[in-house]
Amino acid sequence: MKKSLTERLAILSDAAKYDASCASSRTVKRDSQASGGLGSTEGSGICHAYAPDGRCISLLKILLTNFCIYDCAYCVNRSSSNVERARFTPEEVIWLTLEFYRRNYIEGLFLSSGIIRSSDYTMEEMVRIVRELRVTHNFRGYIHLKSIPEASPRLIEEAGLHADRLSLNIELPTDHGITRFAPEKKPANIRRSMGDLRLKIDAAGEPTLRTKKRQRFVPAGQSTQMIVGADGANDATILATSGRLYSSYGLKRVYYSAFSPIPDSSKNLPLIKPPLMREHRLYQADWLYRFYGFGIDEITANQAGGMLDLSLDPKLAWALANRAEFPVDINRAERERLLRVPGLGTKTVRAIVSARRFRRLRLDDLSRLGISIKKVQSFISAEGWSPRRLIERPDLRAMFEPQPEQLSLL
Repeated sequence: MKKSLTERLAILSDAAKYDASCASSRTVKRDSQASGGLGSTEGSGICHAYAPDGRCISLLKILLTNFCIYDCAYCVNRSSSNVERARFTPEEVIWLTLEFYRRNYIEGLFLSSGIIRSSDYTMEEMVRIVRELRVTHNFRGYIHLKSIPEASPRLIEEAGLHADRLSLNIELPTDHGITRFAPEKKPANIRRSMGDLRLKIDAAGEPTLRTKKRQRFVPAGQSTQMIVGADGANDATILATSGRLYSSYGLKRVYYSAFSPIPDSSKNLPLIKPPLMREHRLYQADWLYRFYGFGIDEITANQAGGMLDLSLDPKLAWALANRAEFPVDINRAERERLLRVPGLGTKTVRAIVSARRFRRLRLDDLSRLGISIKKVQSFISAEGWSPRRLIERPDLRAMFEPQPEQLSLL
């Protein structure tokens, strides 16, 4: 029996929830109020992604179809999975996007798909959708397209002309894991597609000789996703892979998605999902690498088995393992050293560097800057304050660990 549009929407929006890579940050400003058309990337207002400035962006997050010719063991939509299948036509996705926008439900589209017939056929259908939205309907909202690595470079290039961001998911952190759990996927093909996309993004960023203008091509860059806890890779391995992806392919983000057990799964997959705190710690470690000047090896060097400490955030764990680096004098230390102090973020470090030009800072000055004195006092020295005895306490870690909670018997 043919399913209604509402029934298919329920199936394909639920199937899309496993893809975490749908951030909407770092795109260009486009507003239909100024130039005509429909939609905007800058407004506020059924997936929520967050921009760096805290804005909440609402996206229609769906699959074109959850049919798939691949049989990736970790995927709920694999060919051997016993799930209810559904499929949209390109015209239906276009209609849904426009109608949801007109009703102020969304500000953009995140579109992914299972692979049907072939990689090129599927990618061509997705490109047709974004091309029609942009060219025919003049849709100016945000579009994030999940591209398919094995698709023709021509199709991926055309997708980049219309989408704000493309994501090519690596899925697992090691080639061995991909070969074992997703034998149809070729890690070399994924990396080649990432490399080709980076070259095209870099080329588009160069002004032309004649017009001195830059071509609009994937303005929000490319991203990827890794599943955590499916193949047994430790956090050090996951972060090392992320570091290579950032440096080699210029990715804007690597997303981490905790493995979720699926029905009728392979016996080689874990029976329980990893703690969500592990996913959170990986994001924190990723932030340290990208914005705080930490090396991947530094973050995981003192962690047993290459696993991040679930009780403490990675920066605090590093500080406790490297007490010789502290205290840091907030009135004299360079920005790079201040960024390594637990409790200090990039904005507060900027505020400290600016404020200390006018006076020597005391602890109460930091409090007025919105800094938690409890978090930083063990690791800094300031005018009238030295933590020498505090930093040497053998129970310093216990001061920061979360308090034990009484478990419920019901």
